[in-house]
Formats: sequence, structure tokens, C-alpha cells
Amino acid sequence: MGYDDVITHLGEFGRYQKRIYLLLCLPAIVCAFHKLAGVFLLARPDYRCLLPHEDAATARFESLPREHWTRAYPNESVTGKPDTCRYYNVDYSGDYLAGNQTATLNGTLQCSSYVYDQSKYLNSAVTEWDMVCGRSLLSATSDSLFMVGVLLGSIIFGQMSDKLGRKPTFFASLVTQLIFGVIAGVAPEYFTYTISRLIVGATTSGVFLVAYVIAMEMVGASYRLFAGVAVQMFFSVGFMLTAGFAYFIHDWRWLQIALTLPGLLFMCYYWIIPESARWLLSKGRNEEAFVIIEKAAKANRVEIPSEIYEQLIEEAAEKKKKEQLASSEPSASVFDLLRFPNLRRKTLLIFFDWFVNSGVYYGLSWNTNNLGGNQLVNFVISGAVEIPAYTLLLFTLNRWGRRTILCSTMLVAGVSLLLTIIVPQSMNWLLITCAMIGKMAITSSYGTIYIFSAEQFPTVVRNVGLGASSMVARVGGILAPYLNLLGEIWRPLPLVVCGALSFTAGLLSLLLPETLDKPMPETIEDGENFGKRQATTRRPSKEEELKVMINGKATS
Repeated sequence: MGYDDVITHLGEFGRYQKRIYLLLCLPAIVCAFHKLAGVFLLARPDYRCLLPHEDAATARFESLPREHWTRAYPNESVTGKPDTCRYYNVDYSGDYLAGNQTATLNGTLQCSSYVYDQSKYLNSAVTEWDMVCGRSLLSATSDSLFMVGVLLGSIIFGQMSDKLGRKPTFFASLVTQLIFGVIAGVAPEYFTYTISRLIVGATTSGVFLVAYVIAMEMVGASYRLFAGVAVQMFFSVGFMLTAGFAYFIHDWRWLQIALTLPGLLFMCYYWIIPESARWLLSKGRNEEAFVIIEKAAKANRVEIPSEIYEQLIEEAAEKKKKEQLASSEPSASVFDLLRFPNLRRKTLLIFFDWFVNSGVYYGLSWNTNNLGGNQLVNFVISGAVEIPAYTLLLFTLNRWGRRTILCSTMLVAGVSLLLTIIVPQSMNWLLITCAMIGKMAITSSYGTIYIFSAEQFPTVVRNVGLGASSMVARVGGILAPYLNLLGEIWRPLPLVVCGALSFTAGLLSLLLPETLDKPMPETIEDGENFGKRQATTRRPSKEEELKVMINGKATS
């Protein structure tokens, strides 16, 4: 008897669970706001040096015609385009710029002030603090530190939720997100803004991860695959809605605050969302868990036999004794995964897959401003293609196999992104199409790697392996903002790099063994033998396979 059997009596996805599940999916939308907001908060519009004859208060980007730029700005040695970070040291006049007058060139000077194109963005943190030219790394560093916060948050709030409970951790994350989200919007300088965004990044892990875990812990095994994928679709909805906010709000400070304030709506969850009954039982707080179970049973119009409660109490006591005995034994570590050759090879391949999936996913999501065309439309399409990407997984993962889906989607992403090399500059629509196909494919791949990894690692080190994989994935996300700076050299270059990484990872993933309908390894020995020769471990039930997938997803 276990809590999953209680779920069976309650109804695996009854009226009560559906209501709570839907409410817990909504915070994913706000977390998407914060994760994708950097595209607009740190937007880098076209810019040029403020020339000596121009007045800073009245100068406009368009006031200097493009045909006059060659008289003011030298050409870059790499791209051959005007270098708007420097200007010729001459006596400027209207006749000189128009080519009607010659002047003696005295070398070039670095810009001290800039004029920005406001046709697409009224302003951004980049334009306010002049994060261009020699300071362009500052904007990438800000986004990178946001992802550092995501990494720290997954560690800090993950441990808090296990020790203090899911519900208090959720609200601690939510309140912190609201406070520092507003602080980021009123930050007087770069340092305060960046630190505030780092903390907001940490809270996205707390809010999304904990809400996800509460939702999954009350859903029956046969519905968990659907529930796990559906919550990701809410994140995609938030992805697209971010562009809606940016369409109506053109000031970056008000945009940051507007994306933060919807989190206030979730404060009412304190009186609606229950603590996880599964967690309460694991901590010996049986009476509190039984009250929640009874409430769910009443809403679902079912009755829970009294003997089930008695069996749960006995099981909790036995589990506590086992945990006390296990605490005296040495705990598993990531080094156990690297000790043996076959297991080490598979582990390193999985780590590389996680690194590539995260780096390419965020690299493409944050690169929409560099694709040309309408930037808001590009952003919406980038979010919209995630819906069919996740839907694909519902129909194929248990039919075609994990490795087949992982490899094929990464190869499709790689090929479509690499094709941007040969796309003519005049066919910008084709460049965007290739980028969006790549985004859709890498999203499917990212969704597959969770379950595939959970089934590769032995039971005794599964959580350790998934935790280490998640940390490697965050490294990819941390590096993604710097990758997008390559677009300043050549617009398709970030896409080409992402394509090369995806294609390579897709080919290497063919070296991993298929896990569909295969017994999951339980010991280190099983893990070493899996994929090398026929494993001798038992075949798990479908319920156990789905439980592993959800536990793995929550860990990362």
C-alpha cells in the first residue's frame, strides 16, 4: 500500500485534482515572463555615435541620413559595415556630410555618447546605460547571471521544499519574486538591476518547480505523462504573452513591473492550494495529510476506506526505519557514474545532450531580435512552435522510442539551423523559417531528455545523475547570452553554432541504448551492463516508469 493506491481510490485525475492542477499550471506563465523578459528589457536597437555638431537633447537617429554615414563612421575590418562605435575626427558641417566639402582627417575617436533608433523600442536598459560597443558584454552578463540565479534557485528552493514543505517554499519564492521584480524595474543603475534579476531568476525555480511538484504528486500514474507535458505548454503560453506586454508597454521599467505584478494574483493560493499530502505523509504528519485526502475525496464524491489510513500509518513507520538504517550507509555520488567505462561513456553523452539542449533552447529563444523582420512576430512564433513540439511527444514517446525521438529531433534542429549558412540575405523569411523549425525540434528534444536520462541512470544514483545533468544544462543557459553576441558579427552565426552543436549531439546520442520497454537499471552494476549486454534487472511497470519520469523532471 502506498500513496499511489490512495490516488487510485480518489480517482487518478478527479475533479479536485483537475482544479488544483489548473491553478498550479498558471504560475508557469509568470515564470515564462521573467525568463524571456530579457529579450525586451535588454533590447539593443540600432545605434550610432553622437557627432560633435549634434545636440544630445535634440539629436535623433534618423536625423543623419544613411548615405552620410560613410563620411562620419569608418568601416569595420570584419564586416565592412560602418563602425558606429567610432567616428572620424574632423570638423563636421552639413556640407561635409553631404560630400560637398573636404576636410582633413585626424584619425578616429571613440564614442562618448550615442543616439538610438527608437522606431522599434522607446528605450531599454541597454540604451539607458549605454551597454553597446565596449560595454556590450554587460547586457549578456546580466542575462547570464539571471541563469546563474536559476541554477542557484533549483538547489536552494529544491532543498527547502523537501525540508520545510512545498507550500511555504512556493510562497516564499513568490513573495521574493514580487519584491525583487519591482526592484529590478526601479533600479537606479546596472548593478542593482542585475542582482535583482539574478534573485528573480532563482525564484522562477522556486515558483515553477514547487508548483510543478505539488501538481504531479496528486495526479495518478496514468495521467502524469499528459500532466507533465501540459504544464510546459502553459510556459509556452507565457512565452507568447510576453510579446503582448512588450507590444503595449514600450518603456522597459514599466514593462518589468507589469510582468511582475501578475504574481500578486497567486497570493490568494494560500487559502486554496493544499500542502502535498504525499510530503506530509513522508514527514509523519499523518493527520494533516488525512484532512487533505478527505477533502479531495469529498470533492470527487468518493469514500476512502478506513483501513487505508491505517496501512498508510504503518507504511510511514516502516519507511522511517529504513531511512534511519540507510542514513548510516555512504550516499551515492556523481563519481559513481564516472567510475566504470560504459556507465561513464553514457553519463558524459547525457551531460552533453543536456548542455546542448539548454544552450540551444535559450540561445534561440533570446535570439529573435537578431533574425530581422518584425521582432515581436518572431518572438510570438518562437513561443507558438513549442505547442506542437510538446504535443508530438504525447503521441510518439511511447511508440517510437526515446532515443529515436531524441536523435531525430536534434538532427532536424541541427540541419535546419545549419542551412541558414546558404540562405540568401534577401530571403529573410527563409532564415526565420529555418530558425523556427530548429526551435520546434530542440523543444521536443528538451522534453525527451528528461525521461530518457531518468531511464538511463541506475536507481541508486538516479536523483544524483539528474541533478548533475540539470547543473550541466544550466551552464548551457548561462553561456547562451554570449553566444547571441556573435550575431553582431554575422546575423546567422548564432544559428550556425547552435546547429553544429545540435547536429553533433544528435549523432552522438545514437551511441546511447534505447530504454523504451527495457528494464531500468537499479544498481551500479546494472547501469554498467545496460547497453553493453542484456541486463538482468526486472522489468518495471508502466506506473513505475512514469513515476521515474516525473521524479526526474522535478529534480531538474
